[in-house]
Order: sequence, then C-alpha cells, then structure tokens
Amino acid sequence: MATQGAARIDVELALRQESDPVPAGRAEQIAAVLPKGVLFAPPAQPPAGQARVPQAEWLLTSAWPYQGRTATGSAAVHYAAGHDRLIRPMILADGFGYGPSDVPGLWHHLNTPYPPHQQRLLDQLLSQGIDVVLLGFGARHTHIQANAGVAATCIRRAISERSGNAPLIVGGLGMGGLVTRYALAEMENRREDHQTATYLSYDTPHNGAWIPLILQQLAHFAQAFSPAEPGQAALIASPAAQQLLWAWVGSARYSGPVATSSPLRTEFLEDLRRVGWFPVRPRKLGVANGAADGTGRNVPPDHLVFEWSELGGLVGATVRTQPERGLNRHVGGMRAVPMWAGKSYTSDVPPFDGVPGGTLPLYGTLADKLGAPIAGRYRSACFVPSVSAVALQYDPLDWPIDLYTDITSLSPEQSQLDDYHCDSHNSEHGQVTGVLADWILGQLGK
Repeated sequence: MATQGAARIDVELALRQESDPVPAGRAEQIAAVLPKGVLFAPPAQPPAGQARVPQAEWLLTSAWPYQGRTATGSAAVHYAAGHDRLIRPMILADGFGYGPSDVPGLWHHLNTPYPPHQQRLLDQLLSQGIDVVLLGFGARHTHIQANAGVAATCIRRAISERSGNAPLIVGGLGMGGLVTRYALAEMENRREDHQTATYLSYDTPHNGAWIPLILQQLAHFAQAFSPAEPGQAALIASPAAQQLLWAWVGSARYSGPVATSSPLRTEFLEDLRRVGWFPVRPRKLGVANGAADGTGRNVPPDHLVFEWSELGGLVGATVRTQPERGLNRHVGGMRAVPMWAGKSYTSDVPPFDGVPGGTLPLYGTLADKLGAPIAGRYRSACFVPSVSAVALQYDPLDWPIDLYTDITSLSPEQSQLDDYHCDSHNSEHGQVTGVLADWILGQLGK
C-alpha cells in the first residue's frame, strides 16, 4: 500500500485469474450482466423542435498534422438577422465526447430555452448581429492538439469568407474551449494573424476535469470482462480524456500516481506552455457552471454511493464517493469470481465529487446501466471545478488550491482570464442558464 506522497491509487487484489479454473460459461454469464456501450459519453441531444438549417456547411481538414495524423471536422454557419453573408463571425467549438460531433445536437443544446423567460442563447446572438459558426470534430476523443488544427482551419475559413473586417469571436463548450485556446495560441506562436478580438470559454476545464477514479476503473473492468467495439472504456482511455482529466487510470488493476499517470497530460501542458499558455491578443472571457462563493453540492466524501451484485454475488461492485485526501482511503472495489476481485484505495486525492463546479450525472448514469439503486444526492458529481473553469493561477498537476475557494473574494489578477462569471448555483456542465447567457450577451454587446 501507499506511503505519504503524491496523489495515487492502489488496488489490493484478492483473486487472480490464474489462481483458479474458470467454470465453463462463467465468462459469458459475467459479460451478459455488465453494461454495454461507451461509458461517460454525453448522451445525444434530443431535438427540441425542428433544427435550424444552416446557410452554409464547411468540411474542414486540420491546418497541421499531429503525430503523423490529420484530424477533420465540419462547421455549420448560421447568418445573423439581416445578413446574407458572414459579417461578424463567432466560432463555438464542441466539447468532450466520443466519436464525431453531432453539430445539429450542439445547436439544440446551446439554444435550449432557459428560465425565467424561455429565451434562447443562439437566437439572441443572431438577433445581435453575430453570425454563429458551430464547429464539430470528426473524432472528439482524439488529441486536443489535433482538433486544434481543425479549429485553426475554421478560423482561416471564417476570415476568408467574412465580408468586412469585423474581428472574430472564438471559443468553445467544455473541452472545445481548450481546443480553441490552443489553436489561437499556436497561431500566434506561428505568427499567423487570427484576427480574433474575443476568446470565450464555456465551463472549460482550463486546469483539468474530474471523473471519479472508481468509475474509471469500473469502465475498464466492464471492458475487460465484456469486450465490445467500441469498448466501455473507449472514452476514458482516449487521448482527449488523458489530456483533460486531472487524475486518470489506465486499467482496473493500475496502482500508482494518478495526476501524472498519463504522459499525454504532462506533454499537453508542456505543449501549451510552448505556444504561450493562453493566446495573448484576444480579450479572454470565461463562464463557469459552478458557483463562485465556495458553496458545493451535498455530496459528502467517503460515503457509499451504491452496491451492485449479480449472479448470486459472483459479480459485483462497491462504489464510494472520493474520500478527503488521507492515506489508503477505500473508494470501492469490483469482482468477477473466480477470475478477479479487488479493492481500491486512494491517497492524497482531494474530495472532488461535491466541490463547486459544473456537474455530470456520473454515478447515476452508471448505476442506471447496472440497475443498482442510488440516492438522488449521489447521482451527479463535479466534472469541472469552478476554480478550473475560471482558470485560477495554480499548478495544474499538483492542484495546490482549496477546491472550495470563495472566488468572489479574489482579485482579478488571480485568474488567467481577463474577465469571468460563475453561475448562481452548481448547474450541469455546459448547461445554458440565464445568469451565464445574460453575462455573455452583455460582454459581446460591448
């Protein structure tokens, strides 16, 4: 087990596949009760009425190859009221997920009516004279640097097709904000004029995001015993997840450091520093779905979330919320008897689940797939902490910061953004709320 030091996870194995013979048909029985499909991929957005038909659609190829591969994407161009061409472009990039972007679904998501007056963000942008360009990617789960090349091509296309010289607005939702942040910084590094006056991130994990380690292990566990294509751990194992998540594990059996377990994250942070960390020229704006005043959600650390058991107890899992740092703190375990059984323990890992931030129904989605009962308070956990979404200045590997920091008490210089705004409560990651939409519209109307 661990000794005091860097954040880590340790798996204590009680059974090993090679120790006992496997009864005929047992593996198939276990596979039949495990969840199928890519876990933690955001669900497709159901259409909320007829989709708005874009005035133009662009097929895009990355402006630069990354590790010998060239990413692709597409953009849907919606002209503002009274425009018959591109005049004042605003590029908004899609966020974290598996496979290709659903660009019409992105429109529905960002244009969902929000209370109290059921207004729609994209409709209001169009009415303000802003042309909306929704940017999607052929593989959302690939390297951020690769999709940043697609964003750079989109920026070039917008400049070439724009009538007049109005500066661009460029940003993105969640990871899309990281993709466009890197794209703008790389273009500056290459001394290319991106003609962008405003950068906007929407609940972007500038310093990292969180998916509970025990859930990551369960995705790998399900894929190992119920293989499918794509596998249950396809998103968790993807380059994008490795670059995005503060803590990451590569298998259900992994024991070791979690903040530096993937070289892809450390390499991405080094690459960001190489290109300037943030773009310099644009005014940098950001919004966070998390609260600013340090108020988290009622998801206490080190609590049982759910127990799951099938086949008379031969297969099952225990899932607990992330404990408060400490040494060798139990976070759960899983079993598939007689092949494998283990318990997981973390050390010096902060209790991310209930901290202020944009949330996702991480525990609830998996519990539902397993058919395990779960209390409502545990269904959602923090995905993007507020301190990350507003890009406070701290080491993105060590995270030497109080996750419950009262951001309202900080001076503006403690953020790497020029201005930011947090939601009035901890809303779901990427959700358009009145507080955030009104602030964005006010900033872009200046």
